Amino acid sequence: MQRFALIGAGFIGSVHAQNLASHPDVDFKLIYDIDPQRAAGLASQHGAKAATSLDQIFDNDDLDAVFIASSTDSHAQNLRYAADAGLAALVEKPIDLDLETAKSTVAYVERAGIKAMVNFNRRFDRAHAELKDLVSSGEIGELALLQLTSRGPALPPLDYLKTSGGQFRDQAVHFFDLARWISGQDPVRVNAFGSALSAPEIAEFGDVDTSISALAFPSGALAQIDCVRHTNYGYDEHIEVLGSDAMAESERQRSGHVSILRGQAAQSHGLHSNWFDRVQPTYAASLGAFVQALEEDGEVPISLREGLKSQAIAQAATRSISSGHSEIVDYSL
Repeated sequence: MQRFALIGAGFIGSVHAQNLASHPDVDFKLIYDIDPQRAAGLASQHGAKAATSLDQIFDNDDLDAVFIASSTDSHAQNLRYAADAGLAALVEKPIDLDLETAKSTVAYVERAGIKAMVNFNRRFDRAHAELKDLVSSGEIGELALLQLTSRGPALPPLDYLKTSGGQFRDQAVHFFDLARWISGQDPVRVNAFGSALSAPEIAEFGDVDTSISALAFPSGALAQIDCVRHTNYGYDEHIEVLGSDAMAESERQRSGHVSILRGQAAQSHGLHSNWFDRVQPTYAASLGAFVQALEEDGEVPISLREGLKSQAIAQAATRSISSGHSEIVDYSL
């Protein structure tokens, strides 16, 4: 049984709270948030207690692990606190929006020797994981091309976008991670294009809402990732892998699976109305994998270094937009 605290009681914190409370091998003890009332309300729903300070979490012999789901600008500091306290840590991406700060934090955590995992939860999508297995087993032959799509149904609030780090660091980074993971390779170069089409005003702070990233792998294989913040047809996430022998696809997932045929007309379900409905099961699965690593004293599935690599690709893509050229990905720690 792993004794957990949760930092962050916002929307994603509430998702993690539900999963922590439901996991049979988790003793969910504490929740901290900068808003004490929000922490208290969420704690009361799940049988946990509200912490009034971070000291109650990081100076506590009755805890084994912490789930960091606080604001992005606090991830790195909370990881360092966990390292000092000897607590295992599962942290939402990114480690920090500034890549150099993220690198120094990872080095700090590694010196402390705690188990720490970054929560790239889409790796725990069953269909995406099957693609990974097909590529790794050689079932589709030599990898030639990856095509990944992430298209959201609605633009996030402008206040969120201003602090998100931009589309590549916030949205596309999940798919940079999937491209690395499925291919088993680290891309060496990135060429990216982007426009602010749905919300031209975001160009004022250097962001885009529609982008394409082309990745070149050491083997010669390629990947293309298209990301859109706003569509009029629902949340669309799918991946296609082309190999020398076959093509495999993690298909678009509809909100239902029953079709009605009436005369010459057909009626079927559309896509999910939002990203969360599509990926919700992956959050419980990623937590489960982390808890299993703690219970078995094994390696965590997604190390902080892997998080850094995906962030380095996002950084190179952001540079490419500005430079208008292909950019080399720097993975140095």
